[in-house]
Amino acid sequence: MGATITSNTSVVDPAIAGKGYVHPEVLVTTSWLAEHLDDPDIRIIESDEDVLLYDTGHIPGAQKVDWHVDLNDPVLRDYVSSEQFEKLLRDKGIDEKTTVVFYGDKNNWWAAYAFWVFQLFGFTNAKLLDGGRIKWEQEGRPFNTDVPRLAKTSYKAPKRSDDKIRAFFQQVREHSSAGKPLIDVRSPEEYTGQRTHMPDYPQEGTLRGGHIKGARSIPWARAANPDGSFKDAASLRAIYETEKGLSKGDDIVAYCRIGERSSHTWFVLTYLLGYDRVRNYDGSWTEWGNAVRAPIEKGPET
Repeated sequence: MGATITSNTSVVDPAIAGKGYVHPEVLVTTSWLAEHLDDPDIRIIESDEDVLLYDTGHIPGAQKVDWHVDLNDPVLRDYVSSEQFEKLLRDKGIDEKTTVVFYGDKNNWWAAYAFWVFQLFGFTNAKLLDGGRIKWEQEGRPFNTDVPRLAKTSYKAPKRSDDKIRAFFQQVREHSSAGKPLIDVRSPEEYTGQRTHMPDYPQEGTLRGGHIKGARSIPWARAANPDGSFKDAASLRAIYETEKGLSKGDDIVAYCRIGERSSHTWFVLTYLLGYDRVRNYDGSWTEWGNAVRAPIEKGPET
């Protein structure tokens, strides 16, 4: 059997420990999860880009968190309030003692995004399934369509705090002007301005292509193996530090199109490499590319 998870997240999946991460406790393997599907102290949350995917089949016992409906305010361009977050967790049978394991499609884009939003409310008893939905599926592990019905909790949400891990437009503008590290995690074609959206995705209204002045191009997917799992720490350091010159003490802002791909990179830098000051600019290119007089650059990284 795998290691037993505890509410203080101190016990590490042995298979993850060997990958050299600073915080290996934030990941579990598919094998570990398969052995803990019936653990009453665990809640499994699927969060996908394709919001219909859960209904076609999911990991047994998993519940769905729809990034658009459950995590974003329906009126404001912002995340849910403390009251909305509190209701979400109560309805999912989650409280402070529960360990939440996130997974999803697209190599855990939206799972990392959900993980990040939970951190805005100080919910740190959370993990990602290394490899996400694709690895579970490739290994022939079970899916079902049963939707769990769990007893509600009396979870009390704290006030949301954006300061430590979220960046806003004006802060990013000052960050860029000061020459501090910015990471553009989009595709190379988006970075150079050749296209304003991902390949095979619709154009979503951004008026200009390019990147924020001074941003370095580090596509998010470089951090993942072909099976969707994260590369080991040495391979990640080779990309972010040896190749791109980042260091652990840097004050870093990451961005993409709407903040989901950059959540993945935020997770890599913060937890796997142990960087202390990484913020996700969730306004990202949909805001910056449309903002009046926001300075941009085009072309490859210099």
